[in-house]
Amino acid sequence: MELGSIGVWTWAFDEQPWHTAREAVAEIEDLGYGTVWFGEGRGRDSTTQAALMLSATRRIVVAPGVANIYRHEPGTLAQSERTLNEAFPGRFLLGLGVGAETLATSVGKTWRPPIEAMRDFLDRMDTATLTAPAAPAPPRRVLAALGPKMLALSAERTWGAHPFLLPLEHTAHARKIVGPDALLAVHQAVALHKDPATARGIARQMIAQWIAHVQVVPSRWNVVRDLLGFDDSDLADGGSDRLVAAMVAHGDLDTVAERVRAQLAAGADHVCVGVATEDPKPALALAELRELASALL
Repeated sequence: MELGSIGVWTWAFDEQPWHTAREAVAEIEDLGYGTVWFGEGRGRDSTTQAALMLSATRRIVVAPGVANIYRHEPGTLAQSERTLNEAFPGRFLLGLGVGAETLATSVGKTWRPPIEAMRDFLDRMDTATLTAPAAPAPPRRVLAALGPKMLALSAERTWGAHPFLLPLEHTAHARKIVGPDALLAVHQAVALHKDPATARGIARQMIAQWIAHVQVVPSRWNVVRDLLGFDDSDLADGGSDRLVAAMVAHGDLDTVAERVRAQLAAGADHVCVGVATEDPKPALALAELRELASALL
């Protein structure tokens, strides 16, 4: 499986009719990005959407980033994983995550300690009885991982880790924990605009929902705060300029491209760019992806 050094991460496919999403993922492939990652919310099921995207492309790796374990049954997900791996060998990468307690309860599941829940889910996937044909190579998985315990588990039980919406400093920190051999596929949020003030405004808008719910799901804030020495005052008024800059690479093309390259230098094997635009809704951002491709690919 070849992810390439640069990929794309987006929530936007769920906002689009399939014919628009199909054209977009085909263009992302044609631009030269190695992997396309997408979030799983209340839109299309992650494996269904992955199958559609794989069918619409020829080369690019498709990765749910991530399928939430409380939304899925491990045996059924293992069946889907095997089917996609057989039909599109080397092109389907399954990302798994625990998400938040509110999501578990919203689907009628009981929240459990994250490491315990993830270990059990992986065990049940691995021991599921599967009779469909298997691809020559076993499937690949990664875990959404922020803290040291989940990072360590990702290296122990899967191909590696997929840290999401974290500062550059976390990448070097994560590499020390997962070791030299595990995959580190890092999400980098970006806001591309020639005007610095406009770029900062887009970036601040991008993290607004995270800040609004930081006490509901505190794990990311705890990691960011401890790594970079922030305090609660940095959360006020939509986030301090320093916090915004740490979480989202924003500015002109050179500024954003420099941060992406810095992620690779810090220990990432693969960086998937999540592009924010002036539209508060998730956008396909194809114009921005074309511009980034000219600098990064």
